[in-house]
Amino acid sequence: ADAVVPLEETDRGAAQVAMQRPAVAGQHVRAAGSDVRAGEVVLSAGTRLGARQLALAASMGRSRLRVHPTPRVVLLSVGDELVEPGTPGAPDGAVFESDGHALEAAVRDAGATAVRVGVLPDDRATLKEALDDQLVRADMVVVTGGLSELAHDTVKDVLAPLGTVRLDQVAMTPGFRHGFGSVGDDLGRDRAVPIFALQGHPVAAQVSFEVFVRPALRAMAGHTELFRPSVAAEATAGWVAPPGLRQFVPATVVGSPDEGYRVTPVGDPSAPTVSALSRANALAVVGEQDLTVHPGQVVHCLVLEG
Repeated sequence: ADAVVPLEETDRGAAQVAMQRPAVAGQHVRAAGSDVRAGEVVLSAGTRLGARQLALAASMGRSRLRVHPTPRVVLLSVGDELVEPGTPGAPDGAVFESDGHALEAAVRDAGATAVRVGVLPDDRATLKEALDDQLVRADMVVVTGGLSELAHDTVKDVLAPLGTVRLDQVAMTPGFRHGFGSVGDDLGRDRAVPIFALQGHPVAAQVSFEVFVRPALRAMAGHTELFRPSVAAEATAGWVAPPGLRQFVPATVVGSPDEGYRVTPVGDPSAPTVSALSRANALAVVGEQDLTVHPGQVVHCLVLEG
C-alpha cells in the first residue's frame, strides 16, 4: 500500500468499500523524517516547556527531560512602621505594606514561585531567625526595607556579617542603596543562597527588581532571554535628570516598529509615585551623563508590558 484513505471518505462498507474519490499515492502517509530528521535538535536548552513542547518530547519517546526547577523566592518585608493592608485601626504613622505583595506578583510573572513571609519588625534577632528558618526552602531571598543609615534599621547589621553580602550605593534613581551576596554557610546551611536587599520605597523596590532581580531569576530558571525587551522612543515631553545617576522614569510607550515609538513620562520624573508606576507600561532610562531630556530626544525604554 502507498496511500491511506480516511474512513469518513468511504461508504463505511465492510465486505466491500466504495471511496468518494480516487486515492493518490502518498496521501495521508507520513514518511520517516518528515517531521523530525535523525540527529536534529528538537528542543534547545533554554526552551520553556509547555503543552506543545511536552507533546513533542513524548512523540520522540522521551519519558524524562533534564530541566531547571522553578526557583523559590522568599520575600521578607522589614519595618516597624509596616502593617498589612486591611488592618483595622492602623495607628498614626503606619504604612501599608505593599512591597511584598507587589514582588510576589513580579516573581510569579518572572516564572518563579514566591513565598511571602510578611512583615518583620526592625529587630536583629527576629530578622536573623527568619532568615535561618526560610533558607531551607529558598533558592533566593529578597528583603525590602531597613536599608537606611538610621540606628533602628537592622538589615545592614544582620546581613553584613553573613556570607558575601555587600551593601553599596548604586548610581541609579530610584534605588540607590542595595545589598547583594549569598548567605547560608554562616547560618549552618549546606548551600549558599543568593540574597537581594532592596529599598523599602515601593517604586524603588519594583525598579530594582526589574533591573537586578528579574534577570537573575530568569538565569536561575534556565531562560536564554533574561531581560525585558527595550525600544528606542522619541520623548514627547522634556524633564530634568539628576547628575551622575542613571534615572528610571515610569512612562508610557506607544507606536510600532514601522512608525516608530513615542515615550511620555507618567507623573513627576524626579519623584516617581506608586500611582504613576501603576499607569506605566515602560521605564524610560536616562544615562548618567544626561542632565536634561529634551522633547524629541531618543530615549531607550525598558518595556514592562505590551
